[in-house]
Amino acid sequence: MRGFRHTDIDDYAAFFADDALTRFIGGALSREDAWRNMAMRSGSWLLRGFGYWALESKNDRRMVGFCGLTFPEGWPEPEIGWAIFSGAQGNGYATEAAKRARAYAYDELGWSTAISLINPLNAPSLRVAQRLGAKQDGAFALKGTELGVFRHPSPTFLKSQSTTH
Repeated sequence: MRGFRHTDIDDYAAFFADDALTRFIGGALSREDAWRNMAMRSGSWLLRGFGYWALESKNDRRMVGFCGLTFPEGWPEPEIGWAIFSGAQGNGYATEAAKRARAYAYDELGWSTAISLINPLNAPSLRVAQRLGAKQDGAFALKGTELGVFRHPSPTFLKSQSTTH
């Protein structure tokens, strides 16, 4: 996990050009809009003190996705989000990165809770949420789409689990 670089735009824009991959996170974007989206995710670090990280392959150091923390205007609560690029899915990147993002939120930022908003048709993200121990806790309507609110285990619960295992 690392900060975004301007050289990530080719991989980032290719991901956002794919309707099938982006259908659950707002849909395809032009290269210019993908640049703005990447800049927005980077800018959150300045505005909020947290944001998204680029995920890269250990083999070739190419960007394979992104994961991080967000709490934009209109969101119900702070969120942990992720997206994995084509060809990199199914390798555990999302689960590993989301665990690290959650630990950062709890241990460094002092968050006491976190959610992930997931479209009920997004089976891969639902599986990641399950592996993270997140449980459905209601719904949230975003731009006319009903999303599941998946609540992550609290920091207290996670600490109790780490001391008993």
